[in-house]
Amino acid sequence: MTSIALVRSRRIALAGLGLYALLPRIHLDGDSVVDPDTGISFPRTVRVPGQFKTGPLELVGLGVRTVSFLGIQVYSIGFYADLTSPTLKITSAMSSDEKIEHIVRNSAVLLRIVPTRTTSYTHLRDAFMRALQGRLVDAQKRGALSEDDAQAVAAPMRALKTLFPNSPLAKHASLDLYVPPPAPGQPRPLIFRDLGSVQNNWVATELLLYYFTGSGPSPALKKTTVARLEAFETT
Repeated sequence: MTSIALVRSRRIALAGLGLYALLPRIHLDGDSVVDPDTGISFPRTVRVPGQFKTGPLELVGLGVRTVSFLGIQVYSIGFYADLTSPTLKITSAMSSDEKIEHIVRNSAVLLRIVPTRTTSYTHLRDAFMRALQGRLVDAQKRGALSEDDAQAVAAPMRALKTLFPNSPLAKHASLDLYVPPPAPGQPRPLIFRDLGSVQNNWVATELLLYYFTGSGPSPALKKTTVARLEAFETT
C-alpha cells in the first residue's frame, strides 16, 4: 500500500473514533445461556447505552467455532439482535435465511466472540479480512456488486485492518462486533468495541451475514439461530 493510501485508510478509521470507537461497556441483563460445547456463558440480553436508540438486544443463537479435522475449538460466538425493532417486517412466509438477512439489514445486531484459548487480535483480523474478501469476489461474480461499488469498499476494508492491535486476546475475554440500526442518509458503522469502527453499509452487513451463509463458520450458531427464528414473525 502506498503511503498516501495508508494515510487515507487511517483517516477513515479515525473518523469513526469520535462517535463509535469508545463504545461504553455493554450492560448485561437477566440470566445467561451456556454453550454446551465450551461451557462459555452468554447473557440472554444486552443493552448498548449512549447514542444508539435501540431496545435490548436478545440472544438469538450461539455456537462453537472449530477448525481442522481434529475439531479444535477456537471460540464460542453469540448472535444478538433487537427483535422488537419496528423496522422489522418478518412474515411466516419467509425462510430462516431470509429472516436472518432481514434482521441483519434492518435492526441493531451484535456478535460476541469469546475465545476458548488465548488468541491474537491479528488472527481474528485476518479471519475477518478473508471473509470479506471472499464475499467481495463472490458478489462480483454474481453481478451483485458493481466495479464502482467494489472500489468504494476497498478503503473501508483497508481501514478495518488498521484497527487491531498486535496483542493477545485472552481466553474467555470477549470481542463485540456491533452494527447499529440503519439511519437515513448515513452509512452503517461496523464497531469493534474498544478498538474502533469503519463506516460502510456493505462491510457492516456482509461481515455479519458471513456467519450465516450456508452452515457458516459455526454450524451450531446457524442451527440455534434458525431454531429460534423458525416461528418468529412480526406481522
